[in-house]
Amino acid sequence: MDEHTGRILAGRRYNEGMHQAIEAKEGVEIKAENQTLATVTLQNYFRMYDKLAGMTGTAETEAAEFMSTYKLGVVAIPTNRDMQRIDQPDLVYKNEAVKFDAVVKDITERHEKGQPVLVGTTSVEKSEYLSRLLAKEGVRHEVLNAKNHAREAAIVAQAGRKGAVTVATNMAGRGTDIMLGGNAEFTAVAELAKRGLDPEENSEEYEAAWPAAFEAAKQAVKDEHEEVLNLGGLYVLGTERHESRRIDNQLRGRSGRQGDPGESRFYLSLTDDLMRLFNSGAAERLMNSSVPDDVALESKLVSRAIASAQGQVEGRNAEQRKNVLKYDDVLNRQREAIYGDRRRILEGDDLHEKVQFFLEDTINAMIDEATAEGTGDDWDFNQLWTNLKTLYPVTVTTHDVIDEAGGKSRITVDFLKEEILSDAKLVYQAREQAIGSESMRELERRVVLSVIGRKWQEHLYEMDYLKEGIGLRAMAQRDPLVEYQREGFIMFQAMMEAIREESVGFLFNLEVEVTPAEDVVVADATGEHTEHHEPQIKPPGWKLRRSRPSSSTRLPVRTAGPRPESR
Repeated sequence: MDEHTGRILAGRRYNEGMHQAIEAKEGVEIKAENQTLATVTLQNYFRMYDKLAGMTGTAETEAAEFMSTYKLGVVAIPTNRDMQRIDQPDLVYKNEAVKFDAVVKDITERHEKGQPVLVGTTSVEKSEYLSRLLAKEGVRHEVLNAKNHAREAAIVAQAGRKGAVTVATNMAGRGTDIMLGGNAEFTAVAELAKRGLDPEENSEEYEAAWPAAFEAAKQAVKDEHEEVLNLGGLYVLGTERHESRRIDNQLRGRSGRQGDPGESRFYLSLTDDLMRLFNSGAAERLMNSSVPDDVALESKLVSRAIASAQGQVEGRNAEQRKNVLKYDDVLNRQREAIYGDRRRILEGDDLHEKVQFFLEDTINAMIDEATAEGTGDDWDFNQLWTNLKTLYPVTVTTHDVIDEAGGKSRITVDFLKEEILSDAKLVYQAREQAIGSESMRELERRVVLSVIGRKWQEHLYEMDYLKEGIGLRAMAQRDPLVEYQREGFIMFQAMMEAIREESVGFLFNLEVEVTPAEDVVVADATGEHTEHHEPQIKPPGWKLRRSRPSSSTRLPVRTAGPRPESR
């Protein structure tokens, strides 16, 4: 859950087994760990658009970041009607308990004279604490937080009615015009509900009664609107300064909209989170002063301390976003390369030449590894052939190659590569003739797409794991970003090698049977799984079975980075 808004973050789960441990403790169904299929930062996502523009009421304080990240200037457009809202100076108290007493007193006074009040809190916990205090004073109010999400629209719509008191977390009502006097449509719905009319159960009666009820509601709202205007409009009361000035401005912006009158004020205490974490000694000096606890402080010193604290937090958050972007730029270049390949395959590129390159690169890598040291007399040909047989059904023997070269001592790396590649290409050509060229092209497309998708998922996990601990490199006087770039490149190269090797292994070792059926049947040791596909994107009928390589049922796949069990 979001600690500030109380909203459930759907789809978010703790990782490293923590969520499963909580599920086990609570006796609910234990679900598997989430697997990241794709990832991109908002900054790089927005940069994918050719043209960028936006409109918001709170961008001016972040103008520098918009320019540095997106090369976008921020232009302030004058209001259509002059703003009549009065922004009162902050009132600062020594502790939170006294502050909330003053808040309740102010709300009660304004409620008694009929002025609508919107109270902003920083968390669900504090909104409920204030609700209990108001209930003790007998002040009727609505609490707008995630616990009554279903009624949010109705609560916001009526927050401008005479005598309304609404306590909200900072998620509430952003971008919503709170109409002074209320909303005629919601008022009419409430009136019909009092009469026992429901749009689903009494549809005909409801439709018949609606026009008259709506007209009466419009007139009542119009009369109440004038009353609320005379009372000073909507009063916005903030119980704490937020870390960002933007959120404070969003809360204040609920009042005084469309030229209506309004008023706003923030109540603070020297023990608020913002003051405790980011103060320059001003708070301590005021705490130790002789001013009574229940007397509000209005000090330029405190105002400067608050502005300084918010500036520090905004600077820290901007630096964090900038840092995240630097790291994601590394992954973004890899993302563009992988997604470019994937898009070309999806758009129907012929993969025959690419697969031939995969084959050559994979076999060359195997031979280079086996012949890295010494000469032909020192090389382990039996081990090399064992590795090759896990890749494809080798038809040439070690004796054939050695005899062709005139003995082990006369074998060269280039000769070995030429002989084995020639054999592999002949086997691949025979396989293509057996199932048909069209079927082979479709098989290549599906296999390579599948392998790219799976390897990219593994790579995202490994890059995330690398980023978690890369900051520790600073202790060795190394730049973590440079280290991340270097190791990320090595891991990307290893992933591309694994894609080539695994794709070739599957293309050689999948048994394909072309049938008139409309299904693709893929079977392995665990059983049979059928996938239905649209006819226009596949050849007549497919039956794919994973055959057993001559020496092992598993393909050797080189992977990069630490594995989960090594943590």
